[in-house]
Amino acid sequence: MTTYIAGALGVAVAITFALRAIPFAVRSRLRESALLDSIGKWMTLGAVVILALYALSSIDVSTENHGVPQIAGVLVTVVVHLWRRNAALSIVGGTVVCVVLQNWVL
Repeated sequence: MTTYIAGALGVAVAITFALRAIPFAVRSRLRESALLDSIGKWMTLGAVVILALYALSSIDVSTENHGVPQIAGVLVTVVVHLWRRNAALSIVGGTVVCVVLQNWVL
């Protein structure tokens, strides 16, 4: 039993180490990769779109505020981002609008 656990642990350590070391070993090839360049450009947008859709899908329109704070937060986020092209500023602005509307106005 001890040999089995030690073997399984050894395999897990080796796989973890290899997965951490491989990107450093092939770094020069990765810098010139058009695929990774494209993924780097689109991955952030894709993640934000998925998070926004998930947040909007959980809105309960039968409540007293009908999802207005969440929708207003998303709209402010989009407008501020199109205006300033600053992800941090747009996220903070949309979050502040959503929280203020949710807790103090509606």
